Amino acid sequence: MWSCGSDESKINTGLVNNPASATESKNNKEPKIEFKTLEHDFGKMIQGEQVSFTYKFKNTGNAPLIISAVEKTCGCTDIKFPKEPIKPGDEGGISITYDSKGHKGFQNKRVIVKANTNPSETILKFKARVETVDSY
Repeated sequence: MWSCGSDESKINTGLVNNPASATESKNNKEPKIEFKTLEHDFGKMIQGEQVSFTYKFKNTGNAPLIISAVEKTCGCTDIKFPKEPIKPGDEGGISITYDSKGHKGFQNKRVIVKANTNPSETILKFKARVETVDSY
């Protein structure tokens, strides 16, 4: 599990080379990240619970996929992601753990996956309804 400011949660960005321009690809060899789902609903939970989910993906491109960083928008989320390149046709997962401590009501969170793909960022979302023990 990584904290927001940890350098360990990022790989060397010198490894990332996005060969596509803003208008068209200049190279036929590109990785492509395809997630089974971009959103997850944890449903109703009691305040203080921790829940986890893994966003599964596949490199459907024809070049190695490199995830350079996965940024969270909340300190309540821990993230694990593959640090090694994902070969074309191979699968992987980005695991998130959400800690509802101190939260109440509807929660909508997101994480931003940065990779050598076009587009270079993919947004994953999750939500939950956090209730206190007495209102559950």
